[in-house]
Amino acid sequence: MKNTGKLLASVAVVAMMSFSAHAQDNTFRYATTGDILGLDPHMHNHGTTNTMKAMVYGALVHRKYDLVLEPDLAESWENVDDVTWEFKLREGVNFHDGTPFTADDVLYSFRRITQEGAEMSGFLSNVETIEKIDDHAIRIITKGPDPILLQNLSQFFIVNEDFMEANNAFDVVLGGGTTNFANLNANGTGPYEIVEWSQDNRLVMEINEDFWGYDELETNVERAEFLPIGNDATRVAAILSGEIDMMYPVPLQDVPRLEQDAAVEVLQGPELRTIFLGMDQHRDELMDMPGSGDNPFKDVRVRQAFAHAIDLNAIQRVVMRGASNPTGSMIAPGIVGFDEEIGQPYEYNPERSMELLAEAGYPDGFPVTLDCPNDRYVNDEAICSSVIPMLRRIGIDANLNAQTLSLHFNKIGAAENYNTSFYMLGWTPGTYDALNAFQNLMTLDGPGQGTWNSGRYTNPRVEELYDQIAVTVDQEERNALIREAMQIHKDDVGHLPLHQQALAWAVRTDRVEHIEQRPHNDVDLRYVRLRD
Repeated sequence: MKNTGKLLASVAVVAMMSFSAHAQDNTFRYATTGDILGLDPHMHNHGTTNTMKAMVYGALVHRKYDLVLEPDLAESWENVDDVTWEFKLREGVNFHDGTPFTADDVLYSFRRITQEGAEMSGFLSNVETIEKIDDHAIRIITKGPDPILLQNLSQFFIVNEDFMEANNAFDVVLGGGTTNFANLNANGTGPYEIVEWSQDNRLVMEINEDFWGYDELETNVERAEFLPIGNDATRVAAILSGEIDMMYPVPLQDVPRLEQDAAVEVLQGPELRTIFLGMDQHRDELMDMPGSGDNPFKDVRVRQAFAHAIDLNAIQRVVMRGASNPTGSMIAPGIVGFDEEIGQPYEYNPERSMELLAEAGYPDGFPVTLDCPNDRYVNDEAICSSVIPMLRRIGIDANLNAQTLSLHFNKIGAAENYNTSFYMLGWTPGTYDALNAFQNLMTLDGPGQGTWNSGRYTNPRVEELYDQIAVTVDQEERNALIREAMQIHKDDVGHLPLHQQALAWAVRTDRVEHIEQRPHNDVDLRYVRLRD
């Protein structure tokens, strides 16, 4: 069965099925390709991890499934002047350990998230300070007018000061899978509590009956088991057998098979994530060319050659089976600042690629290793595997290094000092605004910038435009600045955008009455209802 966007309650229940014990209670079991990176709410700016944080921790505002913001730990707010906001905090809220939530926790969380090395710090990079007015009121002072402050605050998760200090957990620790206290223990104010996490095996949550908004929750899920299942065939077998209630992404080759099962519905829709390749433009010597003293990627002609060598239509047709939109932009349609003209892909022209390599002084190519995850994005390793022969065709001695997402992200990220020459990454701006992509992927020179700019791309004009975009309130003027910066980045071939992948979820209709398919491709338990 096939639907778009959400599962409707009218789907008929399939009878006479055999289920595991969880089918008799309000336990929701769901699976995706890989695990979260950790429980520290101020680290690991990673989609699946951030979604888990948002179910366990509260923020001042919460983003609903339809991307609309609603009050969370802040009941109301007022923009006093260009740089001053005042927030009234919700009273009567407790952390999971019973400790009352106060303004002191917000101030402590601000100090913690803005420390050096905190991956989530970019969301508050335009905040100068946060002041306490009283136990349930705060004042936020920004460095300049901030058109997306509220969007950023949805990713500012609040921790309990007493809990963190009692466990010496103020400092953040780089790297997915680290074993420091904050990465293994959670104490939030959200609707779910973590009761078990066995890394790369399963994570178990239970409903927080003391959640301040418990009576208004749409969900009836009392217990949820999140299962990382990297093998596509195993994941598909689990949904067909009823071992799990929902899985994503659906392997594209298995969509027709699942649609033939009367007890399974495949939900499909657009995603706001852009998949791209990045190149080391920082080191004087490419790591794949030791002793050469040379980094070919510093020459724009080499980057252009790579752009013209990759056949995005072939990837769409063969690898993605039509379930992707080839792009030349680092942001997707639906993100504020998207421009259709910039979204046009680079022309596929391998002959021109070889000419450019010769002009740059590499007529015989050079060696390079493509770092790629094998359990994060739809057909990620297969995409990388298809890129390798395309590059070899123009004379590049390309090789593939594919590994699980935690190892991949550690390798290409700050944890291992951006230990990559050529890599795959996907990005959905957490604010659904282009500034977030510039901040994390395309700039370097300010607080919270360049966290996932693993190739260390930078352009002085783009850096200057970023600073202007961050404080420009007029949307027409702001869009013009975004477009200029995006065009410069595209002309520089700062990255190699590939496509926006499509969403594909599989849900058992005999178990699940309703689920919202969010465009950032992660499950929020607030919007899941099981059948009685």
